[in-house]
Amino acid sequence: MESTGKMKHLHKALVIGPNYYNFLNAVSKAFLGLGWDCTVIGYDNPIDPYTAAMKVRYKLGCSSCRKKLRNESEKSFNAKAVAIFDTEAPDLVFIMNGDILHPDTLEHFRSKAKVALWLFDNLSKMSSCRDIAGHCDRLYSFDRRDVAELNRSGMEASFLPQACDTELYYPVPQKKDIDILFVGDLYYYPNRQALLKRVVEEFPHNRILIIGKYKPWYKNPLKWLLREHRDVYTNGNVPASAVNAFYNRARIVLNIHRDDQKDGANPRVFEICGSGAYQICDANPYVRTIFPDGDVELYADADELVERIREALASDKSEAASRAHVTTMRNHTYANRIEQVISDSGFCS
Repeated sequence: MESTGKMKHLHKALVIGPNYYNFLNAVSKAFLGLGWDCTVIGYDNPIDPYTAAMKVRYKLGCSSCRKKLRNESEKSFNAKAVAIFDTEAPDLVFIMNGDILHPDTLEHFRSKAKVALWLFDNLSKMSSCRDIAGHCDRLYSFDRRDVAELNRSGMEASFLPQACDTELYYPVPQKKDIDILFVGDLYYYPNRQALLKRVVEEFPHNRILIIGKYKPWYKNPLKWLLREHRDVYTNGNVPASAVNAFYNRARIVLNIHRDDQKDGANPRVFEICGSGAYQICDANPYVRTIFPDGDVELYADADELVERIREALASDKSEAASRAHVTTMRNHTYANRIEQVISDSGFCS
């Protein structure tokens, strides 16, 4: 349901989260579409705001200087968040990660509103979030293993998968001029590099496009200068607003989770399906439960990935892609997720 100027807003949400991946916009649109007013506060990492001047100070500073900058940044942001909360008087505060927030800030929110925290990255990468996880009314994680760990720690957590931003990812009639496509970070993920290198070797006569930083010049100028397969690797990122067009041009879109994502879906699972593209994804239990009939093909290792690609190149997978799109639109949009949070928090959407 889309928000309109005539819609009567029953409740008000305050959304707080980091300024990346367009998640803030997707969540706020979901609240508005469900009839809520919504105020958004975004923050930068590792310090807020991460302006050019702040970046220079942070990069060139000593360890104690960087720590001082982070502490000052957090103190300033928390004060701003409390002031906005007091002015807006929301019924629900919805926080994504919230690694910049302090426990006292969440307790202030809880004194007058419901507070829901969604950890959409792994606990192993967000140790600071453990400090605030116990200071909310609803706690969610996108990985079922982290849900189990939080519950073992005495914190009641629920599974809330990531989702598709339907404003960014949707089918568009396009010529399928890319046989195999991958979009994602590469430099810090050796498993992705190894799998994609194998794909490039196995399919030399197919049009392959790999979008993502692979050998950036600022890390190693010599490797950047001598990098191979420049017709395949863009060695750079593209904005989220441009990714949908690439998905729609591809016969096959590959998805490779990080090594620490074992029982949950990264956003690419839903974004690729949302675009209507055919997806081949590394296997994990949760993704298998979403697409039990193979509408998203899964692989266990490099050999199986190559086999799945060969099969897909030799056949028409458009019907499977269409079914995966329908499943995603029905069950895995941000509106689905926010509707669940609203219901769990005791409100009617």
